Amino acid sequence: MDADGVYCGRLIRDLEKAAAAVRSAESVLIVTHIDADGIASGGIAAATLDRLGKRYTVSFEKKITEETVAAINGSKEDIVWICDLGSAYLSEFKRPGIVVTDHHVPDPRLKGRQTSIVDFDGIHHLNPHTYGVSGSYDVCGAGMTYLLSKTIDPANSDLAFLAVVGAVGDLQDNRESRLIGYNREILNEAVSLGDVAIENDIRYYGRDYRPLVQFLQYGNDPPVPGVTDSVSGCNAFFSDLGIPLKNGSGLRSWRDLSAAERKAASERLLSFLNDDETKRRLFGEIYTITRYASQTGLRDAKEFATALNSCGRYDDAVTGLRICMGDMTALEDAERNRLDHRKNISTAISYIKENKLLRERRFVQYFDAGTEIRETVVGIVAGILLNSGEARKDLPIFAFAEAEDGVKVSARANRTLTDRGLDLSFIMKTASEMVGGYGGGHKVAAGATIPNGKEGMFLDIAEDLVSSQII
Repeated sequence: MDADGVYCGRLIRDLEKAAAAVRSAESVLIVTHIDADGIASGGIAAATLDRLGKRYTVSFEKKITEETVAAINGSKEDIVWICDLGSAYLSEFKRPGIVVTDHHVPDPRLKGRQTSIVDFDGIHHLNPHTYGVSGSYDVCGAGMTYLLSKTIDPANSDLAFLAVVGAVGDLQDNRESRLIGYNREILNEAVSLGDVAIENDIRYYGRDYRPLVQFLQYGNDPPVPGVTDSVSGCNAFFSDLGIPLKNGSGLRSWRDLSAAERKAASERLLSFLNDDETKRRLFGEIYTITRYASQTGLRDAKEFATALNSCGRYDDAVTGLRICMGDMTALEDAERNRLDHRKNISTAISYIKENKLLRERRFVQYFDAGTEIRETVVGIVAGILLNSGEARKDLPIFAFAEAEDGVKVSARANRTLTDRGLDLSFIMKTASEMVGGYGGGHKVAAGATIPNGKEGMFLDIAEDLVSSQII
């Protein structure tokens, strides 16, 4: 992207080629991930094909496996559109007519430029890494899928809000407490259409539904001394400001506060923090999806993303897809998934704390949840722990949980570590392959699957790699 925020010329040309391939197809198989970014990507792709009148089916995948590769290579559809997945497995796809809109680190086994190898094989690979753009904070899978959708038909710009939800769900706004890069361009399109509103506010989760005390009590990224995890501290905070916790017989949420109340509360919270970086993490941009009412649970982009995540993590990604495509009858099922998600995350955190599962080595920290935590949420749990007072922020965290095909490993790290050279994508891919597994992802968040019984060996290798990377 140049200084004016314009998409690079090579990306535009590649988008046009991929758009032509999709337009010419009669049938399409969509293969997409199960997290918020993946479901939003799938929603954008499905809506695009709906509007073109194409026949299509959607397949949700936790990860690319040998079976997934075989299904893609053996698909009878004219086009296989792989969203938020696929880049790390390009060398394994053997059929023409594949479109990949992904943001994860591409397959290192492919040598040379995209145009000399991938296009020759009939694969349209649309990934920010191939254009010198970050896939960790400049654009997500839903963003790349949206760019292709809008190239197919400019009228699809009304899907930009889903790309914003995907980016927030992928935590791409955390680096600067705002969306930047290609994400910013897409956000601006959604704002110009009136689908998204930008506000500067406290960035904690739950502004629409959590009572005021819980909103601050559970806010831990970053924690506020004397307030976070303290019911009495939260009650005293609002009492000192003269802000009532109730509105009639009901409890007020952060969204219910007047502008003056919110300003006073925000300024007081910021006064408890000592450094500008922590203040920036607490107070920054939040994104409101204006087409939805507060009671839907979809008005705040973070809460929308959580609704999608909770569907995908509990084997109900189809409900998340229905929401993305405007089916409001799916909200009841989504709310059930969301309640289960909140309960399971809370239970998992308590389980780790009560059983003192978090262990430290010299260069890493880790916990092994066994069968007690679902492998689909162990990464979320690791991220929450990393941003709490339970874990060290100066060490990456590795989390293990049993899965059907082995042991799932999720890794998370603080941005300050990646600025010093840490690359979890490389570490997870390298360490997992050395013990007979596979993995990849982003510098700050990555995952792997390894054989049972290889956890100790994996940690030894991962720790050596961490120690060699951090400057």
